Amino acid sequence: MTTTEKTPTQAALIAGLVTIYLVWGSTYLAIRVAVETIPPFLMAGTRFLVAGSLLTAWIALTGGFRATPRQWFDNAMIGALLLLGGNGMVAWAEQTVPSGIATLIISVSPLFIVLLDWLVLVVGKDETRGTRPTAATFVGLALGFVGLALLVGPDLSQSAGRLDPWRVGGLVLACLSWGAGSIYIRYARQPAAPFTGAAIQQLTGGVWLVIVSLALREPWHFELAAVSSRSLIALGYLVVAGSLIGFTTFAWLLKHGTPAKVSTYAYVNPVVAVFLGWLILHEPVSPRIFVAAGVIIAGVALITVAKNRKSTPPGRSPVVLAPAEPVRENA
Repeated sequence: MTTTEKTPTQAALIAGLVTIYLVWGSTYLAIRVAVETIPPFLMAGTRFLVAGSLLTAWIALTGGFRATPRQWFDNAMIGALLLLGGNGMVAWAEQTVPSGIATLIISVSPLFIVLLDWLVLVVGKDETRGTRPTAATFVGLALGFVGLALLVGPDLSQSAGRLDPWRVGGLVLACLSWGAGSIYIRYARQPAAPFTGAAIQQLTGGVWLVIVSLALREPWHFELAAVSSRSLIALGYLVVAGSLIGFTTFAWLLKHGTPAKVSTYAYVNPVVAVFLGWLILHEPVSPRIFVAAGVIIAGVALITVAKNRKSTPPGRSPVVLAPAEPVRENA
């Protein structure tokens, strides 16, 4: 922070956190509505191409858009992992999986980040790259997977509607892909400026999504006239609120707040998503869903607190553990 920049007030920081809680918690509902009449990969590709283009134009007009070929390559790979493997699979899965259930499954993403970060340490044998989990982290991992098993168990399928195992698998794959992209960001050798990296991720991620959409022949299986007005409104909300307002607020919070405070949205987003899904789409909820949510969120909280308490090696930025909705910025 420069000496001429004012330190934000506590009220401003709280307002930023509330924005993230509500915006990112609501994007799962918006995705669910958008894919009602728009094919999932085409919808996600359009979303990120539009958001990435707007962000790129803003950067070019305000400070100049500059990135090296290496930065383009790294962020294109990150875009594939976060936006194609992460958001794309979420959009595909939410064609049948209720938005509240989807966000609860996605909330186990920090568990995959921990395991992949440990794998980097084991494979690379370099203490400056990768982290060995603590005992508390292992407890958090166990809680997370118990909660996930409880959430998608057979009894829950009867109370919350039958869950398609392929779609549930797609959400777990989204968690894995999001974790891999997060680790890629963490150890990128020549990271681009945060907003520039995010713009490249959205542009290239949008291209990856459109390529998959074309491969699946999505454009040939829907008519623009058949797209409902509420799906279009949801898509616009995802572009403006999810990808632009949500991301810029997240980047601002990372600059002015602590990782422990910023990461609290990982616990709040599922609660917001379940409530909005019940309120607006009348998605069923049951006591078991709330028990599973509590177990998952407790596991994620334990892992996040354990990681934030550990010292960060020189030259490495802390990673804020997150579910698969927001676009990550380069650390």
